[in-house]
Amino acid sequence: MSSSRAGHGPCVRPLPGHGPAVAETVRPVRIAVCGSGAPSAGALADAAEEVGRHLARAGAVLVCGGLGGVMEAAAQGAVEAGGLTIGILPGTDARDANPYITLPLPTGMGEARNALVVRAADAVLALGGEWGTLSEVALARKMGIPVVLFRPGLTASLALEEAPSAEVAVARVLELATP
Repeated sequence: MSSSRAGHGPCVRPLPGHGPAVAETVRPVRIAVCGSGAPSAGALADAAEEVGRHLARAGAVLVCGGLGGVMEAAAQGAVEAGGLTIGILPGTDARDANPYITLPLPTGMGEARNALVVRAADAVLALGGEWGTLSEVALARKMGIPVVLFRPGLTASLALEEAPSAEVAVARVLELATP
């Protein structure tokens, strides 16, 4: 039986009754870490690094948008703990990835790459964030991919309005839509 380092590449083990010639490939779990791309400092950055470390120690591959903020902090934690990170980038240049991305994948898709980040994962962990993070959470739920929210702040930072009636809702949306 051959295997690679925890969290790095497939582990191959023989299938029962088939001898060494036929093997089953066991791939590591992939977890998308989503959050604000704005530079992170303090408690949120510390939490993201800790998440990355725990994922790496569990043998999981960290998937993210590959840029700064929560993505960079989580990737840093994962890499420093010996983990593998995949950055699915919005642009076309792999050099745009933060320095902790093991495998940068440029897409040229802009924010639409959020769908790829989510689809590449077995589950999503969101730390704070804003509209981009909300799109990833919504896409994950729509695709049936499990989501865990850590460090509340996602909904608080969105500044959404709630109307008490249809009449007020229409009046407010027309007000906002009118230049």
